[in-house]
Amino acid sequence: MNTNWMKPLGVAAALSLTTTFAAAETLKVVTDPSFVPFEMMDQETGEMIGFDMEIIAEVAERAGFDYDLQTMDFNGIIPALQTGNVDIAIAGITITEERGEIVDFSDPYYDSGLRMLVRVDNDSVEAIDDLEGLKVGTKIGSTSYDFLTRELEDNDGVTPYPGSSDMYMALMSRSIDAVFYDAPNVGYFAQTKGEGRVKTVGPLYEGQQYGIALKKGSEWVDEVNEALASMKDDGTYDEIYKKWFGELPDSE
Repeated sequence: MNTNWMKPLGVAAALSLTTTFAAAETLKVVTDPSFVPFEMMDQETGEMIGFDMEIIAEVAERAGFDYDLQTMDFNGIIPALQTGNVDIAIAGITITEERGEIVDFSDPYYDSGLRMLVRVDNDSVEAIDDLEGLKVGTKIGSTSYDFLTRELEDNDGVTPYPGSSDMYMALMSRSIDAVFYDAPNVGYFAQTKGEGRVKTVGPLYEGQQYGIALKKGSEWVDEVNEALASMKDDGTYDEIYKKWFGELPDSE
């Protein structure tokens, strides 16, 4: 690089200008606009909000890149990374061996799975065994229903509902004792319509891990991982998590 033109500026000014240029790289980030509460459109502002949106904003700031956010259907995200049309994707993407062959993944940033939801005055349910003999709502055809009927010896009280809103209303009206369903969904309900009335308890069951996906061979993998690690170390990650999902799950 020819730096002769920088000499009149002085060394300090030249270094500052060089740093500015280096920090100005803008990456193309893509997300799925309909995975509530990870990413969704704010109807009032027209901006994307959600857990993932706050995570990527913090990661970008710490890793040192700007980004242009785009949206597309989930099934187009991995192909867009493969072709290099986008640089990074964050959309509740489960880390799998198959996907890892065609894209790079960050370290896991979200542990998903199944989780229990009870009323705030219930202090007797802390683990799956505590649901034995209770009336437990879950969703028809879901992995949570399969898990309950398989794991509970006394599962006569397991009640499948056609929609999540039905089982949440049944819980708050005391028709059932607990809900067992996808962790992100029950966590979001506890933080919104159910705030002050219900709470998430216990560990995650049948866990999966979400990762930030980057195009294969990306030079930003290490920086993204370092940003995620620093967010967890200084408590920023916990603050974002609690905002969208409530208390972090217990360790099994």
